[in-house]
Amino acid sequence: MKRKHLALLLLGVLTGFTATAQNNGVKVAGAMKNVMKKGKLQGTISLDSVAKKGVYGLGPVEFLSGELLILDGEVFKSAVRNENSMEVEKTNAVKAPFFVYAEVEKWKSVSLPNSVNSLENLENFLNERTPDDAEAFPFRLKGKINSAKIHIVNLPHGQKVSSPKEAHEGLINYTLEDKEIEILGFFSRKHQAVFTHHNTYIHLHLITEDEKQMGHLDQVEFDANNLKLYLPE
Repeated sequence: MKRKHLALLLLGVLTGFTATAQNNGVKVAGAMKNVMKKGKLQGTISLDSVAKKGVYGLGPVEFLSGELLILDGEVFKSAVRNENSMEVEKTNAVKAPFFVYAEVEKWKSVSLPNSVNSLENLENFLNERTPDDAEAFPFRLKGKINSAKIHIVNLPHGQKVSSPKEAHEGLINYTLEDKEIEILGFFSRKHQAVFTHHNTYIHLHLITEDEKQMGHLDQVEFDANNLKLYLPE
């Protein structure tokens, strides 16, 4: 724990922000690769077993029938209605085939430099300022975005999966513009194909301020002065 604490304490010294490890680290149930390649679609975790104040987490709904997000113990589930609309509800009665979550008591706000205005730039920003031996950590973004693309997995009932392509059958993309939002993300270099895709260190879900739209974040554009980054204190 001391090594983990020191590694995260060093996060961002060049830019003046720090993130420190708390007593409750990042926890993972299941693995993305088991879903995508082995077709293990059933739930490995019931969210009512972890949803409590201070908990933040994300993942898909079992059988890839929607997306999940926990913000401070509140569970949001999104599902496709059609290619133009979705349904977002609050419910603890849901399971996920893989899920990443953490308990965070306090968050520290961090101003982003103007050069950070997209998902790619955000990942680079975090990666460059995270020590090589750092453990996984959650982060949040809150404010206004210019545009974003999110998706909801929507696998046809009974469909079997043996590849990422098959896992994304039925997936619907949604475009957002000029929205007040909150984003939850997790960063790790050690969990590719576990809770991030193989070509990235981050996994993020976005929800609009009115709680009417929520999904996996694929693209986002924003002005840095309109969005605040939050890291565990």
